[in-house]
Amino acid sequence: MLATVLFTQSYFSVYYILMAHAYTAKGYNKTNVEPRRSIIADGIILSGIVFLLYFLFTVSFQLRSPINQHFSIDLSYTSLFHYALLSTGRMTIAYILSLIFSLCYARIAIHNRHTQSIMIAVLDVLQSIPILSFMPGLVISLVAIFPHSNIGLEIAAVLLIFTSQAWNITFGFYQTLITIPQDLKEVADIAHLGFWQRFTRLEIPAGMISIIWNSMMSWAGGWFFLMASEQFTLGNRSFQLPGLGSYLQEAAQKGNITALFAGLGTLVCIIILLDQLLWRPLVAWGSRFKIELDESDGHPYSWVLHVLKTSEIVRFLTKYILTPCIKGIDTFASNITKSANKVIVRENEEPRRITGIVIAVICSFIFIIGIIVGSQSVLRLHGYEWKMVIEGSFATFGRTLAALCISVLWTVPLGVAIGMNPKLAKKMQPLVQMAASIPATALFPALLLTLLVIPSGLTIAAIVLMLLGTQWYVLFNVIAGAMAIPNDLKEASQIYHITGWKKWKILILPAIFPYLVTGMITATGGAWNASIISEYVSFAGKVHETVGLGGTIAQAANSGNFHLLLVSTITMAFIVFCINRFGWQRIYHMAENRYHID
Repeated sequence: MLATVLFTQSYFSVYYILMAHAYTAKGYNKTNVEPRRSIIADGIILSGIVFLLYFLFTVSFQLRSPINQHFSIDLSYTSLFHYALLSTGRMTIAYILSLIFSLCYARIAIHNRHTQSIMIAVLDVLQSIPILSFMPGLVISLVAIFPHSNIGLEIAAVLLIFTSQAWNITFGFYQTLITIPQDLKEVADIAHLGFWQRFTRLEIPAGMISIIWNSMMSWAGGWFFLMASEQFTLGNRSFQLPGLGSYLQEAAQKGNITALFAGLGTLVCIIILLDQLLWRPLVAWGSRFKIELDESDGHPYSWVLHVLKTSEIVRFLTKYILTPCIKGIDTFASNITKSANKVIVRENEEPRRITGIVIAVICSFIFIIGIIVGSQSVLRLHGYEWKMVIEGSFATFGRTLAALCISVLWTVPLGVAIGMNPKLAKKMQPLVQMAASIPATALFPALLLTLLVIPSGLTIAAIVLMLLGTQWYVLFNVIAGAMAIPNDLKEASQIYHITGWKKWKILILPAIFPYLVTGMITATGGAWNASIISEYVSFAGKVHETVGLGGTIAQAANSGNFHLLLVSTITMAFIVFCINRFGWQRIYHMAENRYHID
């Protein structure tokens, strides 16, 4: 992550020079005063390097461990540190894969208009497929490939966490690319920036705020599904990986409340450390990428950035290792992608059209194969199973809609307040991350026991759990949108005395609208996925379920009914695809054409 930060920061100096006549960047050092070096900072950095090496050794040792289907989770407090390291390692690997996938996928989609609609439709389908639907085949295949070690299970866990992290970053970066101001694009054209230069000087800086806040949400989503990713139950076979998620699930299954809260306390400590060591520095550093005419007040502060600036070790690594490597990679990539200039000025449309045709043919082939395989499962379903799928679809749709409406009602005002007030953001950022990262599945048993005593208690509990798992997608995107509002527009609203609802109507809502749409799209997909663990709950040896498509998928996965599992999954993916295609995508086009800073 440090290399990524320094990598992008080096590019920003070029980006600043290019845009200096039009925009002022946050955090730009006008005094060029060299910060005083600190021995304490070097000690902190050296300790961090030692801990990082220990962290890498622990994760690599787990990969070499032999597979054990009868592995038992140790609920003692002494095992929590080791489990926390392993879970954080899986989350880190999944996040790196998610970030690479998101940047590449969104850039390829926006690069070619012929394939853009197809790729976004595919992304809609991918985010709507529940992890329990493909987990059985994925786990069994990987275990067969690596029968004597944990590598197969580790890959499966990372891929499952990846599915809870990637989609919102991809949608967020895609939304940024379609709303980049036209004058910045024209300046890039005038400067004859190639594909690589355009990507690193313009597009990544423009989407940096969205990437950072959606990355926070990705980690929160990863923690939410961690319990399902580290412990697999396939029919009569059980696969477990040592980790914090399996620790929490084992404590919930045995009804060990003390161990459950100990695991949650450990998770809270990890969240606080990540906030201080990673997210707060990135938020402070990323504030310089706001597009505005003048410099706003109240720069975010991070003690980690101060340590990095005053460390002689960091200065040495940056000067003699990172900077030469970055320059070499930049030169190599720029030379390789020089031909991309032709794409930017649209001199040749034929290759783009051919690419679109190839992607369309591949997607059509996959779709036909899916129809053939799915038709076999459809013919084998009984009447009562079809009834479960149809009734469950309507029930889950109603709960999803309720959870989304409740999310928007409270996250929009709070997100705007946090994003437009740096002092409030400093206080609320760790609290929001903590609340979003605590797995609601760990708290759900206590909530379930409370609500089961009232009529329709399980239905209400399912809505609450879906809400806990999806409302953060909206909140984090709204915060990112509010933080990206240029300071000159805020000052203009003050000069013309635009306040109250008029300010919301003229400034705030139009400015955050693209981010809000992104948050609602990812929240909708997350709500459908969360229905699997909210409509079918196992606690203390008892199963509690309610009518719903998510509950049908969970029941089919646990019982090994793969025909019902496939049909239920296809139904869920089709519903989410139709909602996104005929609802959200039209709103997305409106955001692209009307609600972006130009």
